[in-house]
Amino acid sequence: MLLQIRPIAVRCAVLCFFAIGIVGALGGLAPYTCCQRAVLGAAIAYVVAGLAARAVNAILTQAMIADRIRKGNSGDNRN
Repeated sequence: MLLQIRPIAVRCAVLCFFAIGIVGALGGLAPYTCCQRAVLGAAIAYVVAGLAARAVNAILTQAMIADRIRKGNSGDNRN
């Protein structure tokens, strides 16, 4: 089964948003600066998580295709 890309990316972005916001607030930054950095970090995390999920899906798809080809070439066809 392939991974759902959007839910994974959204969860990662939300987690990153709050983590960056909390770290910025604990570091004594102004709220506006914390918000800007958190939004930018969340956007980057969304893109990176989406790309990573797409890469995992591509790897899984290739593995399933290779497995199907290997089973097809072994002479054991049980359609």
